[in-house]
Amino acid sequence: MSNFGNQIQYQIYATMQNPNPNRLPVIYEEWEARAREILDDGPFYYIAGGAGGESTMKENLQVFDRWKITPRMLRDVQDRDLTVNLFGKTAPFPFLLAPIGVQSIIHPEGELASAKASAKLGVPYIASSASTKSMEEIAEVMGDAERWFQLYWSKDPDVTASFLQRAEASGYSAIVVTLDTPMLAWRERDLKNVYLPFLIGEGIGNYFTDPAFRSKLSTSPEEDPTAAIMHWAQTFGNPGLTWEDLGFLREHTHLPILLKGILHSDDAKQAADYGVDGVIVSNHGGRQVDGAVSAIEALPDISDAVGNQIPIFMDSGIRRGADVVKALALGAKAVLVGRPPMYGLAVAGEKGVKEVLQNMIADMDMTMALSGKNAVTDIDASMLTE
Repeated sequence: MSNFGNQIQYQIYATMQNPNPNRLPVIYEEWEARAREILDDGPFYYIAGGAGGESTMKENLQVFDRWKITPRMLRDVQDRDLTVNLFGKTAPFPFLLAPIGVQSIIHPEGELASAKASAKLGVPYIASSASTKSMEEIAEVMGDAERWFQLYWSKDPDVTASFLQRAEASGYSAIVVTLDTPMLAWRERDLKNVYLPFLIGEGIGNYFTDPAFRSKLSTSPEEDPTAAIMHWAQTFGNPGLTWEDLGFLREHTHLPILLKGILHSDDAKQAADYGVDGVIVSNHGGRQVDGAVSAIEALPDISDAVGNQIPIFMDSGIRRGADVVKALALGAKAVLVGRPPMYGLAVAGEKGVKEVLQNMIADMDMTMALSGKNAVTDIDASMLTE
């Protein structure tokens, strides 16, 4: 949609004479505050919290301020192109909805609401291995809309292979392998709240519906859910993986493979050398390593190291349109957004996710135009100063 930002802005201002007293927020911090009012401590801090003292999470936001946009004038930004090519397909915006598990703790419709909102906007949805709804249920509500599948690599190779095969059969068009979570980090808020949703059966829908997982149980998850959850806990993470294991993925899927959690340029180069199709620069939103480098700080070195060999994506700390423009300028092809749409989900379900995403896209579009660029593909480091 050309001039997306103007259209969304005008839709809001059109209600000036008859404002809706119950209208949803526009400001990110207000979405978060509303979600805090709605959710109990356990679910809220499971989303909002980070590892350790949460310094990585804070740094993710603060480091964006290091780079300043220098707008240019008289550049004809009347008609704009927000499209981006993702593995041979044209996406309408440089946005994807990040893989987030356990969305049932946020809203009763969970992943289905987020997936439907993404589909309506044309934003690719990345379904998590740790979804409460199965990947097939998510695919069904999305129809033909673009969707990727995020893999948590199980200790059980049969389960990993089954997940890959199911994703391909369900119409997912890329595999996102999260590497930074071979085990859960020390998360002080979750420990304080004694809250791990998987242990009460949330976030394991893909496992309970998986034939390989079920075949390893002496009784079905329906008959003995506790035993099934304990088996899940013993096989979820896989800290023994090495680069050589990537060949296993290629044996079981023809889809593009992206590695998520890359923060070092040497890892990015190694990913390209091993023939993966893309990398996602991410520190898991500050949820895994306290005191880690921020994703936006790591992005320029990774972009320099990989060049145009494989596409680079980025998440962790994206809150507003200017953040997106900066990430694209520093080498990302597109960004993944996580917490903001989850606060939208908590506040208003599918409608909340859609509004958060469309407002972020509108903000990005107008920031791009006001900076003197009329296409996402024209955004580059020349726009920024440090």
